[in-house]
Amino acid sequence: MSSNVGLSTPRGSGTSGYVQRNMSFLRPRDDIAPPRDLDDLKRHRPRAPDQSILEHDRKRQVEVACLQLQDELEDAGELDEAAIEERVQALREELLEKRSRDAGEGPVGGVRALKPHQVHELAAAKLVETERLRNALGISRDYEEGSHWKRQDEDRERRREARERQGSGNGGGGGGGGGRRRGRDRSASPA
Repeated sequence: MSSNVGLSTPRGSGTSGYVQRNMSFLRPRDDIAPPRDLDDLKRHRPRAPDQSILEHDRKRQVEVACLQLQDELEDAGELDEAAIEERVQALREELLEKRSRDAGEGPVGGVRALKPHQVHELAAAKLVETERLRNALGISRDYEEGSHWKRQDEDRERRREARERQGSGNGGGGGGGGGRRRGRDRSASPA
């Protein structure tokens, strides 16, 4: 055994007494940047959905519907290629225009209709839901969580400062008022 490391004796410990370094120990690092602003970290900011991904998904859904119509018409065999292409193009234009009108409303079946892997759609639906709830409760856009407590603390601090200013204005720090109170207390108590 060297440098007072390990057991004084391995007897009864169930080990060989061999000492080795703990490789899972995480040493503290000094080069970590301090947090920017603690108040900024406390504020909850929902993650914004990526609009390009949402637009791509909308276009993809339109193309899937167009391909399904094209397959149905080709399987029926009643129309030639030009007529099929015209119908598919008409459906594509109709669906794209409908999707562009309904883009800001969120998913058709609500949040519950979305699957867990549809992260951006869920985020967009959550933003719409949060906005509706905020409007229903009459909460302003610039509301900051916990601001009520901050206002109460500020009011309490202002009252304390006003009392201190008022007390220092008496000339003597309020000592004379305390003496009168003591005098009244003595006269009120039976001696």
